[in-house]
Amino acid sequence: MAYYEERGYGGPRRKSLLIGINYVGSQHQLQGCHQDVQNMRQFLQAMDYPEDQRSQVILRDDQYTDPRGPFFPNGHNIMAAMQWLISEPGTMNFLHYSGHGGQVPSDDYRASGYDDTIVPYDFEENGQISSTILHRLLVSRLPPNSSLVVIFDCCHSGSALELPYVFRADEDGNVSMMDNVQTGIALVSEASHLIQGGFTVGKIAEAKTLLAGATDFFKGLTHEPPQTDQFGLGASDNQDAYASEGAKNVWMYSGCRDDQTSADASIAGSHVGAMSWAFLESMREYGTGQSYIQVLQNTRQILKGRYQQIPQLSVGYEQDLNYQMRL
Repeated sequence: MAYYEERGYGGPRRKSLLIGINYVGSQHQLQGCHQDVQNMRQFLQAMDYPEDQRSQVILRDDQYTDPRGPFFPNGHNIMAAMQWLISEPGTMNFLHYSGHGGQVPSDDYRASGYDDTIVPYDFEENGQISSTILHRLLVSRLPPNSSLVVIFDCCHSGSALELPYVFRADEDGNVSMMDNVQTGIALVSEASHLIQGGFTVGKIAEAKTLLAGATDFFKGLTHEPPQTDQFGLGASDNQDAYASEGAKNVWMYSGCRDDQTSADASIAGSHVGAMSWAFLESMREYGTGQSYIQVLQNTRQILKGRYQQIPQLSVGYEQDLNYQMRL
């Protein structure tokens, strides 16, 4: 706290972790993730987040980062940096990840049978980081008097932190059953097409994933309509697993639903992640005084008509999301 008082900042100490992975030199290469980090860093500067080494960590896989050093985005360094981010009580913390996202088979409570993941640079040798691990790193260990805002700009990221509550309304604040019906039918049709085309190991795995997603959507149709509280929040399928943790001050904006991909885009001559760009556009156009819901709605509207992905908002406890977002 003394550090902030010396620099003239009000409120609790702020920390940030920015991760951008272009997978340089690999067959999985992306183009916009480094620029996302730079753009987000400039935004945090405007928000009075300090940039000294004890307050901000940046992991990138570019020519300036030693692949053997602590700031290269391999799995070990990413997990170590996440532990650093939420290690101090009484802090406001911000995490931004831009890179690949994936899914791996789940052996626990997920209805879909799959966990969302983020994908470190060295995932082919050391694996992906699952949503279960991310929850334990970032949510379970978060001190009760600290807060965390997360932006995941990657595929299959809707449940990436396994938070207990998800905002389930559309961009107008309404629950849309028809979207679920159409999505479920599309998933079943796509899986059936794969099966009819003949079985291979890859096709079997892909069909299982699609059918698991369809099962999730149709399960929701057995109730009229999906259950939400007065704030538009519905329980996630991992709520019971973490009930003993109590309320956590965590807000996660993800680039898409679990069953969707997130675009690596070219906008105004610059390669960027669509979600990162839309979030920053909403801040530029509508200001930082928006509520949590307004940020989600405006981000969705900015992407609508350009990309199919639908940003999601998950939170650590039941709350009124019409209050101003705290950054």
